[in-house]
Amino acid sequence: MKPLNLLEDHVRALFLKYLIPSVSATFVTSIYILADTVMIGRGVGAVGIAALNLLLPLFSLFFGTGVLLGVGGGVLFSVSKGKGEEKKAREYFTVGFVCAVLFSLFYLTMGYLFFGPITGFLGNNESMAALVEQYGKILIAGAPAFLFSAFLQAFVRNDKAPKVAMAAVIAGGVSNVVLDYIFIFPMKMGMAGAAVATVIGSLITIGILLSHFFSPSNTLKFTGDLSAAKAGKVIANGVSSFLIEMSGGIIIFLFNRQLLAYVGNLGVVVYGIISNSALIVSSVSNGIAQAAQPLMAVNFGAGREKRVRETRKYALTAEFIAGALFVAAGLFLPRMITEIFVKADESILTLSVPAVRMYFLSFSAMGANLLFSTYFQSVMKPFYALLVCLLRGIVLSGVLVFLLPAVLGVNGIWMTMPVTEFITLAVCTLLNIRICELKTDMRK
Repeated sequence: MKPLNLLEDHVRALFLKYLIPSVSATFVTSIYILADTVMIGRGVGAVGIAALNLLLPLFSLFFGTGVLLGVGGGVLFSVSKGKGEEKKAREYFTVGFVCAVLFSLFYLTMGYLFFGPITGFLGNNESMAALVEQYGKILIAGAPAFLFSAFLQAFVRNDKAPKVAMAAVIAGGVSNVVLDYIFIFPMKMGMAGAAVATVIGSLITIGILLSHFFSPSNTLKFTGDLSAAKAGKVIANGVSSFLIEMSGGIIIFLFNRQLLAYVGNLGVVVYGIISNSALIVSSVSNGIAQAAQPLMAVNFGAGREKRVRETRKYALTAEFIAGALFVAAGLFLPRMITEIFVKADESILTLSVPAVRMYFLSFSAMGANLLFSTYFQSVMKPFYALLVCLLRGIVLSGVLVFLLPAVLGVNGIWMTMPVTEFITLAVCTLLNIRICELKTDMRK
């Protein structure tokens, strides 16, 4: 098979070759949590969903750290290869790998020493404490698996093997779904079974990703040259991707606290349904952005600006089409979306139907924001990418989730993300105009 030439092959054909594997990989990654939620909702009950939703920020932290190092290092790896600097590319991979090991050890240690205070801070209470402990301790034990799964996916994809990444994640996701069913229903393991299935799924993904290292086309090589400066560059360039992943966890945490105050545990159950639906949307949108990332980074490194813009155009089109489909699903099928997760009674449906319709409006702008963040990373504008992620994940959402409910009540909580995404999209547009102006000035 002819190897991909990211600098010469037709841009649209290249993008499509990366798109399906990338979206499949990120989509199936979200199945890890989605399968847990559906199985727990059906096998354990609504309180199980509430307990799981409280722990989702931890999963976001572990997986997001892998993305931090994988995408941050992967972009630098691809840019270096685009410039013909093979030795520097290997150094970025090695530094990223060592950092991944160190972060894994840190999370394991802190998770077991401070499990009680951490889960208490997330909103744990007596009604769900036993379920939180069953799932949470196994989740923490699996931190290295989640981290390395994300890390290796990014580097294998940047090493021109998107199909290997896709196969690895699909295999892990399918295994997770099958094991979820076996552990929760026939074996009656409840929350613990769901957690074990998720960890095993990630380990299977890692096993398949490691097969790339034995491929003749593999260029991911270790080097003895470790540099704190390069580690800093990896982390600085990956912070925005980390915040893309972590923003979901941060938003879930803030929403949980507000919903517990406004409507109690029932609000957390409904938000568990919405946040898992949003996870699917985010995974598809992020998959589109990650499909464009290697193409934009390599061509930027080689000075092919026209190809960078063309890649961004195709990716933005895909993001808006996907967003429109998800918004339509939320507007017309809110009851069906709810009943996928739980045996819904009227008390849940009364709250969930309007909540789904309002929250899903945010998906019309989410994909474009994720794409712009990835674009800013790929053209070595990490500050712009960081600004976008801070606005979405912390600043606007963190402020609006407290301001809007004061005016609109619980509806203000559900409208937080639509308002956040549209304001962020306006900022992205202004930043992109600024980049174009700077390039014009440099040519004069």
